[in-house]
Amino acid sequence: MAREETRTTTRTSPRTTTVPKVRSSAAHGTEGPGGASPRAWTMRLLVAGIVLSALNLRPAITSLGALLEEVRDGLGMSGSVAGLLTSVPPLCFAVFGVMAPRLARRFGAGAVVCAGMAAIATGLLLRPYTGGTAGFLAASALALMGIAVSNVLMPVIVKHWFPDRVGSMTGLYSMALALGTALAAAVTVPLTDALGGSWQSGLALWAALAVAAVLPWLPFVRGRARMPGAGDRPAEPASGDAAPAQAADAPGMHAADGPGTHAVGAGEARGASAGPDGARAVASPLRITRSRTAWALAVFFGLQATAAYITMGWMAQIFRDAGVPAGTAGLLLAVTMVMGVPLAFVIPRLATRLPHQGPIVLALGVCGLAGYAGLYLAPAAGAWAWAVLLGIANCAFPLALTMVGMRAKTGPGVAQLSAFAQSTGYLISIPGPLLVGVLYQHSGGWGLPIALMSALMIPQMVVGVLAGRDRTVEDEAGR
Repeated sequence: MAREETRTTTRTSPRTTTVPKVRSSAAHGTEGPGGASPRAWTMRLLVAGIVLSALNLRPAITSLGALLEEVRDGLGMSGSVAGLLTSVPPLCFAVFGVMAPRLARRFGAGAVVCAGMAAIATGLLLRPYTGGTAGFLAASALALMGIAVSNVLMPVIVKHWFPDRVGSMTGLYSMALALGTALAAAVTVPLTDALGGSWQSGLALWAALAVAAVLPWLPFVRGRARMPGAGDRPAEPASGDAAPAQAADAPGMHAADGPGTHAVGAGEARGASAGPDGARAVASPLRITRSRTAWALAVFFGLQATAAYITMGWMAQIFRDAGVPAGTAGLLLAVTMVMGVPLAFVIPRLATRLPHQGPIVLALGVCGLAGYAGLYLAPAAGAWAWAVLLGIANCAFPLALTMVGMRAKTGPGVAQLSAFAQSTGYLISIPGPLLVGVLYQHSGGWGLPIALMSALMIPQMVVGVLAGRDRTVEDEAGR
């Protein structure tokens, strides 16, 4: 194994004992004399796994949105049942996402994400051929279960393994997620036509992308890797290399990525303390429900998820009902999703450099209100402009993920906050897509659904400003 070069400094705190701080160049991918070190390859494998996993976190939803009319006709769904179908993703994310930290503690986050990708592949392959609405929903739920646990664990993995690059790695992950979302929206209809017009084939083909995402995580499964879940040691792949220097939850280490990240010191000493042998005591769980910031972030996450799943499930249909051809409607949805590719990289980096993320929240909200107004007044005439504006508004998602990493000091804190914010948020978002389907069916138009979307944007902006304040859940919740 390549030689590890270390640099040791001493940090003191009036409330903590002196702890050495060790930075491992191998943990950051330093190449040794013979080329890239085993640890460097481990880090590259992690980056590949994160990117491929992120690509798979939305095609199950946007591919269905592009073919929703064909699926409704094929399975005999009413508008209300289709609304229920578009509400299944947040329901599954809420129910299964809360299980992610516990599974990660037992099996390792790498193994859980690998299993999640396998579940996505299986669900996407089976659901078009189940022969009825109930089977379609069950297979969709299997795929969405895999998405749910990966949603929660990605910020934890990023915080743990890339503590000094939280903003850039969150941006990369969010950019890949947006790219996968847009790709599924753009090419599902053309690929379906190329495969003979069968919507079953058009939906099932996305299972192949999920199979590819399983591969980078396999070494961690074979080695029963203990990647971070709630204070676990860093992952150790099957090669048996030494784990990299611990990051966000290790004694003496700190994440420095801008405002909102905090060095280990007096605040963290409340959750962990060094014993006579220098070992850190296991941190007790946060009373997360006592944190106002955690609740604000959960509600913000829920409202932005409501807007996102309404957009992914119904926007193509809004354009089709306005006279836009099916292929063009899919491209418009893709434009909305692809806006997240560049912005998902820029917004997290900008957010980590600001003491308060409220201005970003307000800017995104104004774009959303303008896009909804355009959908109501001239859905076909200004379709491309409305697609761009709503795509910008949808970038509240990478902002929310970034704030999850910024509003907690430690890896275990991020795991708790991520699970709480996402599970609670997805519960909040469940009624939105369903209500849109009911309003659409009973009003015979899109006026009332668009009014609902616009009304929900106002509280989203308010709680987003509250969640963007420079505070941490450890300080508010205590232990």
